[in-house]
Amino acid sequence: MLANEQVQEGCCERCGTPVVKKDLTQWFFKITDYAEELLSGLDKLDWPEKTKLMQRNWIGKSVGCEIEFACESGDTFKVFTTRPDTVFGVSYVVLAPEHPLVRKLVSEEQRAAVEAYIENTAKTNEIDRLSSSREKTGVFIGHYAINPVNGEKVPVWAADYVLYSYGTGAVMGVPAHDERDFAFANKYGLPVKKVIENRNGETVLPFCEDGICVNSLQFDGKFGEEARTAITNHLAKLGKGERKVNYRLRDWLVSRQRYWGAPIPVVYCPHCGTVPVPYKDLPVKLPYNVQFEPDGKSPLAKCEEFMHTKCPVCGADATREADTLDTFVCSSWYYLRYADAHNTRAPFDPETVNKMLPVDKYVGGAEHACMHLLYARFFTKALRDMGYLNFDEPFTSLVHQGVILGPDGNRMSKSKGNIVSPDDYVSEYGSDVFRLYLMFGFSYTEGGPWSDDGIRSAAKFLERTERIVLKAKEAKGSAEHGEEEHKLNYVRNNSIKLITRDLENFSFNTAVARLMEYVNALYKYDGCENKDAAFYKECAADLVLLIAPFAPHFAEELWEMLGKRYSVFDQRYPVCDESALVQESIEYAVQVNSKIKTKLMIPEGLAEEEMRALALANDAVRPLVEGKAIKKFIVVPGRLINIIV
Repeated sequence: MLANEQVQEGCCERCGTPVVKKDLTQWFFKITDYAEELLSGLDKLDWPEKTKLMQRNWIGKSVGCEIEFACESGDTFKVFTTRPDTVFGVSYVVLAPEHPLVRKLVSEEQRAAVEAYIENTAKTNEIDRLSSSREKTGVFIGHYAINPVNGEKVPVWAADYVLYSYGTGAVMGVPAHDERDFAFANKYGLPVKKVIENRNGETVLPFCEDGICVNSLQFDGKFGEEARTAITNHLAKLGKGERKVNYRLRDWLVSRQRYWGAPIPVVYCPHCGTVPVPYKDLPVKLPYNVQFEPDGKSPLAKCEEFMHTKCPVCGADATREADTLDTFVCSSWYYLRYADAHNTRAPFDPETVNKMLPVDKYVGGAEHACMHLLYARFFTKALRDMGYLNFDEPFTSLVHQGVILGPDGNRMSKSKGNIVSPDDYVSEYGSDVFRLYLMFGFSYTEGGPWSDDGIRSAAKFLERTERIVLKAKEAKGSAEHGEEEHKLNYVRNNSIKLITRDLENFSFNTAVARLMEYVNALYKYDGCENKDAAFYKECAADLVLLIAPFAPHFAEELWEMLGKRYSVFDQRYPVCDESALVQESIEYAVQVNSKIKTKLMIPEGLAEEEMRALALANDAVRPLVEGKAIKKFIVVPGRLINIIV
């Protein structure tokens, strides 16, 4: 996967934008061989859709046609287009200013203008050149090319919005059916030829959607994909085009001219050429006696002790590669090391990692969607093909954490003076209160602004929880299992079910809310005159087990107070008894004009007409609705009835 080559272009390692590299030997990983698999593999991952979309866009698959244009000089160049159905509308073609044909084909009359344009383009950042908001500029090079489908001569321009290292370095200009080309043509007075019509009405140019071919000879009347296929097949018969799949993804440039990073394990021998360092001599370690000077040169290249070595093949004097690897190389595979961290013989043992991995839940920031996360996927697939792994995705499920902001709603920073110090709150309230508030006060994936009121509320809730657990411990009585016990058992098991689901979904804030509902239910039961003390204690013990992941130290203390065996974390987490969720009757709040008037116990599964009859016959409701027209009878299943009169 590692290839060394003399290149004229590369890609920015941070943003992926193509950049020019003059006379520089670079090392690349051929990630482009995995473009399609990296794209299709996203469908089976439990990742946020926005992250998968970012990777899809980064890989940038385009299905279209590569068309060959011949120049008057006999030279040829190719353009890639996803809209071959518009090829009859080409009124000009554009080459990247750095394209070698520009200087070769430029006329003497245009040479000065073209050279000045090339020089000016070289000063422009590639990101700016690709910006959709930037005004497009160009220069006619004084030469013409031939449209292969109709033989028309079209002018050849050089324009900086085309990059030589992206695609073919050339595009065809179809002003009538592309917004960028339309603006360019209007600016420079180039023809606008309509070849696609809107079949649903008037065609307003530029018309960029699918439509019916016009002014396209034998293809007139064909629509959309049918037209594209027919014209692509026609070009193929002429030997002037073929169906092509392109990817925006470029090979991963891993060379770095800096000290930090893993040395590239290669030596250069005058007799044997480029020679990899033998496995037995790995890893190549960085030297410590290096000089860091602001001279633009790699520190390793100036370290004689490091650079001079022997060829592992013939033993002759040789030199090492002075470049180091991109640090993303290390972060792409180190998750495999965690499974076998103490292995001194190899990076990892395949048998061990294949038992323990892939990672079933990965938590990380969305900012690495197209770098670390994409590269880790590539590494995993490459190692699979090399026989080291039996899985092809590193992280099957992914969650992005949100950011907790300052009290003013802005990101915390010293300059804004809005930093919240955890130590202060831990000292005052304890780590469990702080932890509980972080879980309850924010959506895990979204975050939000800090609030002191929120942490005080979390402290009060734990105090309230402690009181009810101690009340349950001291409870007396052995009442029969009746209606009140049935209600509490329902809340208990419903809480277990929903909290377990919320934990799995990282919905910690809603899980804590359900804990609060359960505590309320326990207080309500505590108010009953006749209680089943054994059942009450059992419910309180489940509360402690449920709250343990949220407030671990607090739960451990309560578990001990209940006289239970150490530790709360050695116990089985509560499991929902589904039979307890089957209710014979459900309590409904009954409203009249959205104001609660009474509560009714209604048998589960009762039809709406029967519910209506029960509600209207109730002593608290009947006087309020008698003689009045009922406009609406609203039922919220399992919760309330609202009668609008």
